Amino acid sequence: MKLIASDRATSALRSMLEGYDCPAILVSVDYQILATNNLYRDAFGEIELNHKPRCFEVSHGYKVPCDQAGEDCPLSAARASGHRERVLHIHQTPRGREHVNVEMLPIFDENNRLSFFVELLRAVPLASAKDSEKKLVGMSEAFNHMLSKIARVGVTETSVLLLGESGTGKELAAQAIHMASVRKDKPLVTLECAGLTESLFESELFGHVRGAFTGAHNSKQGLAELANGGTLFLDEIGDVPLSIQVKLLRLLESGSYRPVGSAEVKRADFRLICATHKNILNMVKEGSFRQDLYYRINVFPIRTPSLAERQEDIPLLVKTLIHQISPNKEYYVTDSAMKVLRQHHYVGNIRELRNILNRAIVLADTNMLEENIITESINADFHPVISIEDEVDSFNELVDLKTAEKNYLSKLMTKFSGDKEKVSTIAGISIRSLYRKLEEWSV
Repeated sequence: MKLIASDRATSALRSMLEGYDCPAILVSVDYQILATNNLYRDAFGEIELNHKPRCFEVSHGYKVPCDQAGEDCPLSAARASGHRERVLHIHQTPRGREHVNVEMLPIFDENNRLSFFVELLRAVPLASAKDSEKKLVGMSEAFNHMLSKIARVGVTETSVLLLGESGTGKELAAQAIHMASVRKDKPLVTLECAGLTESLFESELFGHVRGAFTGAHNSKQGLAELANGGTLFLDEIGDVPLSIQVKLLRLLESGSYRPVGSAEVKRADFRLICATHKNILNMVKEGSFRQDLYYRINVFPIRTPSLAERQEDIPLLVKTLIHQISPNKEYYVTDSAMKVLRQHHYVGNIRELRNILNRAIVLADTNMLEENIITESINADFHPVISIEDEVDSFNELVDLKTAEKNYLSKLMTKFSGDKEKVSTIAGISIRSLYRKLEEWSV
């Protein structure tokens, strides 16, 4: 943008800030904040402009520009490139530290000299740099890199493929993308693809009419219809049967489908987000996943980092998860216990960390989670080592998996005097699943 550099032009720019639909500030080439709009003052509070505050002082509390403090600086980047730049920052706000998507627009005068910057600030939905119940939580470089991609793609209609190990928070990432889009007031509909047979997958996604198959006593809306206008999230897309992938591809490319047992063609308009922990490209090479479907879903890939890549986030995650597990009672983790948690290798990532903390709370006699309790909770995931002699002696006692599970739950029920909540926590299953198993076995 070009303008005549003058006091009148500066005044005009101050007025222009009110035209933006997000918090905005006017910044000089030497980082001084010259003006703010009403949305900025509502979100971040008043700034005393007479004191000539610098943007890095107000947003971060730094004494030097961001790029001299170890962070990306959008102003320096925009000055170097001559066009708009965007970065994800953690800003100080009246609500504490929050992730903010910062966009810097350079303003040039009539002689093409850089005169000002307009800085636009948009909060990232479902993300937090402090403990929070229903948000992506973290501050590490790996976490912020993921979040910056979420913020960038969220405002578009682009299909997203979330890649990462199990338990890394792909469902929360999908929620964040949905909440950043223009479809946020419409439903986010999730289909868990893992473990579904071909017929069940087709019925869940497309719906069915009464009498379509044995047991179809009533018509059922499919998730594609329920997601109309909103977002369809296909979790574990790598588990979709090969035989049904062509029908899924037709839905994604044309927006049309037929409920099972119906001749009527329906249409659905939704934003697509998929997730998987599998290497789908290898599956394409092996022939177990259609290549055309792969390229249809893999428009904008985002990788969710493992806990091993974001160890500095573990204390914050621990605090958040403990509050989720026990909202009515505070628990404290000792320094030595936290050291154990930080050094542990998490195969199941955040889901495993949550299980460990859940066990620790069950085992704790006080509100202090100490090293021995955390260690015991971690070791619950490991099976005892059986010697060759023991293995030979017990060979004739080996039972099928269902019987072993029944015996295991029976012992837990005895040990914890029938406390089903404790048993379900130690066993790592939902209490609903426990009730179902106990009823089935009459334990």
